[in-house]
Amino acid sequence: MGVRRRQAQTRRSPADVLLGLLSLAALVALVAGVPYALVRFVGSPLPDGPLDMSLLTQQLDFEALFGILAVFVWLAWFQLLVCLAVELQAGVRGIGVPVRVPLAGGTQAVVHKLVVAVLLLFTATTAIVPAFAQAPAGPPKAVVTAEQGAPTAQAPDVRLVSSPSAEEPDGETTKIYKVQPPHGRHHESLWEIAEKTLGDGRRYKEIFELNKGHVQPDGSRLREASLIRPGWVMEMPGDARGTLIIPKSELRDYFQYGHAVADKPSKPDKPAPEQPKQQDTPKQDVPKQDTPKQDTPKQEAPKPQASPQVPKPPAKPEAPGTVHGAPQAPVESPPAETAEQEFPWPEALAASSLLAAGVLTALGRRRRAQVLARETGMMIVRPEGEAAKVEQALRIGADAEGIRVLDLGLRRLSQALAAQNRTLPTVYGLHLGTDSMDLWIAPADPNPPAPWEPHDGGQVWRLHTANLTPLSSADLSEVLAPYPGMISLGVGSTGRVLADLEAAHGVISLDGPPRQRKEALAAVAVELATSTWADHMRLTLVGFGPELAELAPDRIRCVTSLAEALPELESRTAEVRRALSATGADSVLTGRCRGVSGEAWMPHYLVMADQPTKADAARLAALARTAQRLSAGYIVAGHVEGAAWQWTIDEEGTLDAGVLGFQVQAQRIPEPQYRAVAELVRTAGRKDGIRLPEITVEHPPAAAPSAEIRVMGGIAVRASGQMEDTRRDICTEVLVYLATHPGGVHPTVLSGAVWPRGVTAGVRDATIAMAADWLGRDARGRPNLYSDERGRLRLGSEVAVDLQQFQYLLWRSAAEPAAEAAYLSHALELVRGRLLAPRPRGRYSWLAVDALEYEVTARVVDAAHRLAQVRLGERDPHAAVAAARAGMRLAPDDELLWRDLLRATDVTGDPAAVQAVLNEIRGRADLDLLHPETEALIDDLSPRLHARGA
Repeated sequence: MGVRRRQAQTRRSPADVLLGLLSLAALVALVAGVPYALVRFVGSPLPDGPLDMSLLTQQLDFEALFGILAVFVWLAWFQLLVCLAVELQAGVRGIGVPVRVPLAGGTQAVVHKLVVAVLLLFTATTAIVPAFAQAPAGPPKAVVTAEQGAPTAQAPDVRLVSSPSAEEPDGETTKIYKVQPPHGRHHESLWEIAEKTLGDGRRYKEIFELNKGHVQPDGSRLREASLIRPGWVMEMPGDARGTLIIPKSELRDYFQYGHAVADKPSKPDKPAPEQPKQQDTPKQDVPKQDTPKQDTPKQEAPKPQASPQVPKPPAKPEAPGTVHGAPQAPVESPPAETAEQEFPWPEALAASSLLAAGVLTALGRRRRAQVLARETGMMIVRPEGEAAKVEQALRIGADAEGIRVLDLGLRRLSQALAAQNRTLPTVYGLHLGTDSMDLWIAPADPNPPAPWEPHDGGQVWRLHTANLTPLSSADLSEVLAPYPGMISLGVGSTGRVLADLEAAHGVISLDGPPRQRKEALAAVAVELATSTWADHMRLTLVGFGPELAELAPDRIRCVTSLAEALPELESRTAEVRRALSATGADSVLTGRCRGVSGEAWMPHYLVMADQPTKADAARLAALARTAQRLSAGYIVAGHVEGAAWQWTIDEEGTLDAGVLGFQVQAQRIPEPQYRAVAELVRTAGRKDGIRLPEITVEHPPAAAPSAEIRVMGGIAVRASGQMEDTRRDICTEVLVYLATHPGGVHPTVLSGAVWPRGVTAGVRDATIAMAADWLGRDARGRPNLYSDERGRLRLGSEVAVDLQQFQYLLWRSAAEPAAEAAYLSHALELVRGRLLAPRPRGRYSWLAVDALEYEVTARVVDAAHRLAQVRLGERDPHAAVAAARAGMRLAPDDELLWRDLLRATDVTGDPAAVQAVLNEIRGRADLDLLHPETEALIDDLSPRLHARGA
């Protein structure tokens, strides 16, 4: 651990004393002298009698104007008093950032300086100055910064405060400031930091210029002066006060990690993107390993009178708002770093919202095939390591609603134009915002079909996303995807920008540094491979590894050179030309809009990561150049002579789309990340399963719970405390994570799960304290959320968790065969819907690196299947139907339960009910590929249905 020390100034200089006396005189004059002068020379501000309303209509004279001016002076004096009270409270109590008084920016700044000078005069030391600069309150002492390897839980995040007498590091130095966590509803701004450290808020621009574009510890960059986040490190001008002085050689470490790094990790052979290393984030599946293994009784059920084995909370009640149960023994260190954490947090995937949603959709299809092959007592294989971290980033970034708007909006446009016997316009660009989608079309057309609206003389067609609410995929299932070549270029200031590969009518070249352009082209390839706004597609990749073909084997072909790809591209172009001639369509847009010869308009796109040779480039340009729109698109690396569109990307990842006029932060995927995506997809293709672990029960469910957490359906927390709406989601996630890991969770593990992009210890601890206050105390006054003797966070014995109740009942059903059906029935009553659904977007990404989702789904399906079998054996088919339906509340796509439902419904002897179930199966779009056993059962039941009907 590296240590740096700064001694605070402990003596006042004569200048400090003089400044304090002058400030005190100024405050006395302002507070007492102003009202005395007003009363003596103007009079009392209070009226002698009732107000004369005629004053509002008569002509103003000098005396009236003077009186109005006096009123404004009184108001300004009152505002000054409020500012003085606020600043005195902040200074004396050392609470950090004072509350901002509305409409008093300049006044409060002056009062702030006067109060600081006066307090310096009356305090024994100058320790009050760091308090005003948001340093920890208390007497001055040496402050230690945590270096790499220090446990986060034991090394709080402390910002050092420099003073004129501080000993500076040897060599060239610079000054930094660490953005502090929010204080209540107050967040720091660059203006406030400049005002506090430079004495003038208007100098915030200097701080912005020093820090713009630097990658911060959370992986993001400072791009707008109004947007800074807690934990960011700001390099400061040389005259800044109340800052940390560091060697300039360590500045990059502070930007990347938030602290200095003693032993820097070795650099990879290939240059890696500027991504932050998660130095303080433990392996995400550690919670499972941290849970103490207990022996599970198998023959005898626990006796009802047995006392629950609950870790002892602290003997003395602590003040509300604290994390309870501070251990007396040494706290267990957080889990050690592993080699997996050398893989940086995949920020690029988390920022690629449409791509992320497409990859997750492809994963869902593969995992459904895994579920079809699953045997009872087993769960499907889950990703681990880098693949699991990648899925976590995908879950955070995925914009399923954006994909829905893009897909349905474009198909609805094609449907509406076809109804009007019009053809689709040429769309060269698309902007997807939070509440609308814009199409840039050429030539302009001021008459779009409803609900689209024209803007800019018809150059832009706009669709408000609210108008798509009544539509579903089934309504447009027969409409061909009109623009399958839409690709994300990147993100602008107001949303995501896309361009249509087919609209170029030629080759698109992407020039720039080799690494940046390959990462941008890799993002294009992955997005096209998994896009849901295209029907069928052929995608040829040149210069990428064969692993990308695993994303969509039915779409992708990987080749080593352009010469190898050209024959197929030329053959496909000839086929499309023949189809256009045969149908009489002027372009593929007309064919797609009319819905004729659908296979003829299937696109074929080329994405090439290497710069082609001159001969191959000339051959490709000749093939691509056409006045007639074809279902083809070509985007290649490097400068290509004769390219229709020439795009460039720079070192910082800014993409300039040339004649299209777009300049965005490019969507990019580094090679290690798309390789991890391929591994994730590969894992989802495995059909071998993993045996479910034995259920361990620490104690029976609480008979009279004082709080409740429900996860088996809609997420719900019932607690006695209060919670702000703005903090409810994050505090709920913290409690849910603890509820699903009953063995206890170290705070560092919790940080890595709930805040995978990183979080300061202050924000984490404040959130935990807020959640503890919300959860309240049990009947004996003990906190329902506390820290045990090993430093792990745990829920108390009076917190009821439906998942733990479910597992307890499953265990009892196995221990008492005579009451098996009753226990299983009671357990399934707890299942209200899908696990932890619905979830706020970007939350609960830790499910990707946790076995919870896989294990709970398998247990619920197995319990429902077993209960249906038992009820059928008891000749109670209606109860068997109810059992299957209960399991389908959580796993609606599981065909084992669909088969149980069909068999049980058939035994009831009601052919109409059987037909209704068959219609349910056929009506589910997500059951497009049925298991052979399900198909055989349907084929067996259908003839009997017809016979009964006859």
